[in-house]
Amino acid sequence: MQLIEALKKKRKEILSTWVDRTLDSYTSSGFFKRSTDRFANPVGANIREGLSKLYDLLLGKADQKEMMEPLDKVLRIRAVQEFTPAQAVAPILELKWVVKQVFSADKELRPLLTELDSFDCDVDRAALAAFDIYTVCREQLYKNRVSELKSGRYILTDSGCASTLNRQGQESIPKLQ
Repeated sequence: MQLIEALKKKRKEILSTWVDRTLDSYTSSGFFKRSTDRFANPVGANIREGLSKLYDLLLGKADQKEMMEPLDKVLRIRAVQEFTPAQAVAPILELKWVVKQVFSADKELRPLLTELDSFDCDVDRAALAAFDIYTVCREQLYKNRVSELKSGRYILTDSGCASTLNRQGQESIPKLQ
């Protein structure tokens, strides 16, 4: 059996494990795994969709430009959360481990483990592109934050509601007797 055939044959198992391991990196991983409603669980839905499409593109030997959309779908979410750059990109590299685990568990596929070098290289390239996407997203977040600070909008986004601010302001004003 050829490597690509084996990867296609084990697609469901590989994707299931890969998505589960990626969603495990979130604090609410149970919800993200259980809920399949796209509107109630956009994180889980986008992770599943992005990783599935990326896997298919990797099997089809797509060029890096084609991989940008599914990578963006996954990394844009991770960029706005409390992940370090390494933690944000790690799920892409996890695919190599998942494939090796799935192939190792199947006697018929074990001989193909030695042929994974080119696939691993493709995954590494996807991870490098993912890192680029992550840095662009983080840079945009910081630019937005600076813009908020310069414009004064941070008062609306970083403080309490207007009523609370008003009450706090009145408490600090000395009362005349």
